[in-house]
Amino acid sequence: MADESTATPRRDPIKNPVGITAAQRRRQNAVSVGKERREALFRTKRLCRVGVSSDMDAPVDSDMMIEEEQSILEAQTSSAVEELKIAIAFQGKGAVQKKVNALRDLRRLLSRSEFPPIETAITCGAIPLLAQCLSFGSQDEQLLEAAWCLTNIAAGRPEETRALLPALPLLIAHIGEKSSMLVAEQCAWALGNVAGEGEDLRHILLSQGALLPLAKMMFPNKGSTVRTAGWALSNLIKGPDPKAATELIKIDGVVEAILRHLRKSDEELVTEIAWVVVYLSALSPVATSVLVKTDLLQLLVERLATSNSLQLLIPVLRSLGNLIAGDTYTTNAVLVPGHELTDNIILALVKCLKSEHRVLKKETAWVLSNIAAGSVGHKHLIYKSEAMPLLIQLLKTAPFDIKKEVAYVVGNLCVAPAEGSGRPILIFDHLVSFVRNGCLRGFIDLVRSADIEAARLGLQFMELDGIDAMERFQFHENEDLRNMANQLVDKYFGEDYGLDS
Repeated sequence: MADESTATPRRDPIKNPVGITAAQRRRQNAVSVGKERREALFRTKRLCRVGVSSDMDAPVDSDMMIEEEQSILEAQTSSAVEELKIAIAFQGKGAVQKKVNALRDLRRLLSRSEFPPIETAITCGAIPLLAQCLSFGSQDEQLLEAAWCLTNIAAGRPEETRALLPALPLLIAHIGEKSSMLVAEQCAWALGNVAGEGEDLRHILLSQGALLPLAKMMFPNKGSTVRTAGWALSNLIKGPDPKAATELIKIDGVVEAILRHLRKSDEELVTEIAWVVVYLSALSPVATSVLVKTDLLQLLVERLATSNSLQLLIPVLRSLGNLIAGDTYTTNAVLVPGHELTDNIILALVKCLKSEHRVLKKETAWVLSNIAAGSVGHKHLIYKSEAMPLLIQLLKTAPFDIKKEVAYVVGNLCVAPAEGSGRPILIFDHLVSFVRNGCLRGFIDLVRSADIEAARLGLQFMELDGIDAMERFQFHENEDLRNMANQLVDKYFGEDYGLDS
């Protein structure tokens, strides 16, 4: 999804572009989540191969797919849809079971191969038949099979997902309190696939009232149901319009459910809940202000410190970074130097910086850049921590995407907020330390890149933070600093630098 949102004001501009708008980057990260992760397609839309009920049969070849000719599969699907038409029209003895059998045959075909015959099913008229099978008063087995078929059709191509529009009101109705939990969960899965397709479909689902019943599905302690509801909700509120996220946080019981599941649940469930928090905190200032007043940060830090699951750590880091990038008052209230929570946040981030996972390093650097964009006290937190040698090494040797995020951390650590709209104040001891440790070369690499944002960042550091500071130290009373400044000017800018002036 492209970022179509409007950036909100950042909490205290420090220096542009080193201190790039935190809220803008927060939203950009939120709406581009799907593009940045390898499991993006899996998170956005999911084919259902195993039913939500343990009593429902799984396709016998779900793990070992038979290489079938597509034409044969399409012919079987066409025949299955025709059999469903006949079963729906049949009024004699055993009519219900005949209908269930026909639905099961179609569902098996739609669950069977790597490229299920969704287009054929739609062309043959499966959608209105399946919607008819969702009528209230039907047996749960029939409802489950129909919803399962629709779930897999919704996992198809964009135009195939949009074909479900006539069935959406019934799917939404079945996630309410009148249906069994199993039926509600399967329908929520189908709706999650629809929501994952695009903003226009999310608007339709929201206008038809999908948000409230999905939110209420997070309230119980039934793991499978909460996982599905959390995943579907994260697709539904992902924006870029923040309205849904703001509405969700205002629903009674939502905050309590989020905290309860983060505190007690297994990692798979917590992962889905953490993605809900990602979008809440990225898109809605109202949600952020509510969440930071709870013990959410403590729960996120505990998960960050104790888990080794990359799937969980990514949304936890995103959530943490979003909350820290809030307004100045909130950030100062949350990150208090010397407090145990603050120390634990830094320690957990250091752990993630040491990870072998490239994505984890990048996400961690992004969180640290938000902390470094804060007060001088926040900058010292990072500067005095174990993160420093790791950041310096990453700026020198990391791949470009990580290096760029680290550059934001380093740049923000070297400037203090100015009074009013004046020129930012250089923090010379930080700057000298970074330059002495070879960080200037990392910024020069950014200047040479084709990335405009990175090049601008590198130029700003070199022009304002680099050469300006080194010129000042060329005539410093301390001989070591004076010699070092002259050597760096000669090394990076040439021995003739400044002679013409």
